[in-house]
Amino acid sequence: MDYNIFFIFVIWPPIPFYGLRQHLSGVYKDLIFRKLSRPMEEDAPTKNEEEEFNTGPLSVLMMSVKNNTQVLINCRNNKKLLGRVRAFDRHCNMVLENVREMWTEVPKTGKGKKKALPVNKDRFISKMFLRGDSVIIVLRNPK
Repeated sequence: MDYNIFFIFVIWPPIPFYGLRQHLSGVYKDLIFRKLSRPMEEDAPTKNEEEEFNTGPLSVLMMSVKNNTQVLINCRNNKKLLGRVRAFDRHCNMVLENVREMWTEVPKTGKGKKKALPVNKDRFISKMFLRGDSVIIVLRNPK
């Protein structure tokens, strides 16, 4: 028989967070309260990265942000998003506004009945965050 055991650590007596630093040992204190000596490399875009955003494949997103134009995004869940890009990063994470999400659904039928025709559906989303790993392709609006 396989048992899963979980440990829950409780600080007793309860202490306020502002006093937590005095109660922790050196190792945990370093892990929790250490300050980074230099900023993380991913925080600030380099000149090379900015040049790539302006000329490379991500230029479609950059132009959409600058010109406030719409893009059509095909997602892995077989849905399409038509909206305006407010911000993005190198992973294709995006903040979108005025998004129209479109997809098709096939209604369920009873046994022995003919297959129903697909129905187009859509909905409006005013603001959303789209995780980049769900993006398949980004197309600019030809208008």
